[in-house]
Amino acid sequence: MNTKELIIRRIEKLPEEYLDEVLDFISLLEEKGDIELAILSESSLGKDWLKPEEDEAWKDL
Repeated sequence: MNTKELIIRRIEKLPEEYLDEVLDFISLLEEKGDIELAILSESSLGKDWLKPEEDEAWKDL
């Protein structure tokens, strides 16, 4: 049995009142992954973002 299956089995045994907390924790993990991805891509995308053409394109916004 893989980890995902073990997690699902354990969640199925939890009382209903704990499921909101589990959902909150899953959401936190998803947000953490999004933030880490954004940080990792920042250096490579920054090369394009910091060009004078980009400043000109966005100056009126």
